[in-house]
Amino acid sequence: MILQVTGDQTLTFQGKTYKCALGKSGMTQDKCEGDGATPLGTYALRRVLYRADRLEKPETILKTHAIKSYDGWCDAPNHPLYNRPVCLPFSASHEKLSREDHIYDIIVVLGHNDDPPIPGKGSAIFFHLARENYEGTEGCVAIKRADMLDILATVDDTAVIKITK
Repeated sequence: MILQVTGDQTLTFQGKTYKCALGKSGMTQDKCEGDGATPLGTYALRRVLYRADRLEKPETILKTHAIKSYDGWCDAPNHPLYNRPVCLPFSASHEKLSREDHIYDIIVVLGHNDDPPIPGKGSAIFFHLARENYEGTEGCVAIKRADMLDILATVDDTAVIKITK
């Protein structure tokens, strides 16, 4: 199963096409931490994180985990836990997963730079919810909530996201 993402800001899956947001700096073959670009390539859908205080557990075959207030993600290239989940408070640079806005209400963790993580090659590259106006992301792929729930309900554990120009 392939979720095909292209530079025209569309995601195609099982015959349906969805609008998506991509990195505010476009797409790149050579991802670097903080460049704001979406990395080209094919990535496994590792697991789903969701805000249980904002929605029910999404229907999906993928592993799920409810986001807690202390969940974060290390984005400090020189830290041993780079591109890994961490518990907050956390002394190194990180993202807080329990955000005030809604873009992280559902996060699909992608297999980007995680086996093993290479310092500086990008962290927290997620498939998550888009802002209302599909504003550019920090390098992630984002779609509206209804579309995400539709996709999650039909993916299997072999699903990958393929990002091409």
